[in-house]
Amino acid sequence: MGSTKAFNDISLSLNLTKRILPWTLYTLLPITLLCICFYHLTLTPSPPTQLPHSTPFTTYHSSSSSSAEKDESYENHPCDYSNGEWVRDIRGPLYNVTTCGTIKESEKCIPNGRPDSGYLYWRWKPSECNLPRFEPHSFLQLIKNRHVAFVGDSLARNQLESLICLLTTVSTPDLVYLNANDNKFRRWHFPSHNANFSLYWSPFLVQGIERSDEGQYYNTMYLDHANERWARDMDQMDLIVVSFGHWFLLPSVYYEGGSVLGSLNCHDLNHTQIDFYVPLRKALRTTLNSIIERKVAKGNGIDVIVKTFSPAHFEGDWDKAGTCSKTEPYREREKQLGGMDAAIRQIEIEEVENAKAKANEFKGFRFEALDVTKLALLRPDGHPGPYMNPFPFANGVPERVQNDCVHWCLPGPIDTWNEIFLEMIKKWEEQPRREE
Repeated sequence: MGSTKAFNDISLSLNLTKRILPWTLYTLLPITLLCICFYHLTLTPSPPTQLPHSTPFTTYHSSSSSSAEKDESYENHPCDYSNGEWVRDIRGPLYNVTTCGTIKESEKCIPNGRPDSGYLYWRWKPSECNLPRFEPHSFLQLIKNRHVAFVGDSLARNQLESLICLLTTVSTPDLVYLNANDNKFRRWHFPSHNANFSLYWSPFLVQGIERSDEGQYYNTMYLDHANERWARDMDQMDLIVVSFGHWFLLPSVYYEGGSVLGSLNCHDLNHTQIDFYVPLRKALRTTLNSIIERKVAKGNGIDVIVKTFSPAHFEGDWDKAGTCSKTEPYREREKQLGGMDAAIRQIEIEEVENAKAKANEFKGFRFEALDVTKLALLRPDGHPGPYMNPFPFANGVPERVQNDCVHWCLPGPIDTWNEIFLEMIKKWEEQPRREE
């Protein structure tokens, strides 16, 4: 009897199962699908704000949300943001030419007729870490009540304009100073955080006379004298971002100690011909030493960032119809850093280390290199090219079209430099300057 009852119970269970199972499956299937969808949604990157990009911090997770990225950025192990590759990113930039009014006309690539927009959908993925998206609120909070000065050439201007566009997404600045209409000296003030950003045109960093079409065909540089146009305002500055290099490739005459040291590509002059590497090093060393000496004399310190050399991508000579027609980044193995670009970068990094060692005996100084050379080298697609001018092919293809393969479209790859910049400031906040 016991066995018959057991058999009947099993038979009843089977009959019930046959009846209930289909309804159970019908009920569970949509629930399962919803769970799967929700799971994938949590893995999908949060919608647009800005293309992420690069300097030292954590392990990259391709599906991390912005909050996860933020958490990762505060891990303690160091990261080399200068090494990595560009990867596709469906998230668009944080701003555009409509939302940001400070973009130079020659860098408004899409409004000027550039037909492709794929260059906007890449982000920099460091080899051993993750670069968080730019967080404008965080940046403004970190430089609250401070004055950040960008000193140097037109790439200093390019980077600052990118930064202003990124910050304008959360706070409106006032343009409080403009030198005539040449855009070479400007200052913005963010009332929300009492933060100031200034641009100082100084392509040699040191004192000098620029070449011109109407005057001398060569530059004149005084390698042992900082350019007072920016140096005299040093007391107002809390952080200086230095950018230079390209003007040293042009014909130049160099002075040191009141005498001619030599010249570059000035064959009609009776000077010793030298390359530009030694003068470039001397100019940067003079600049960094001047910052240290003047700040020490005043009894206070300063933060200094030297942006490394940003390579050009002319296919041909810049002044002989050279172009930059690529529409995608180079892959890591497709283009190697070397030659002149690597040599200039090395000089800049070495001089930053020299300045660190010199400033170490004093309090209140922090020096770092913003190493963008490799990540910039891999982006031949990010320049205005012929679209530095509005619709250059509207009336057919001219015999000669000037290309800009040095500066960067806005928005564009240069926004990455400011993402690295922000991570450097975060790192400094965690490791305050030595005050004793």
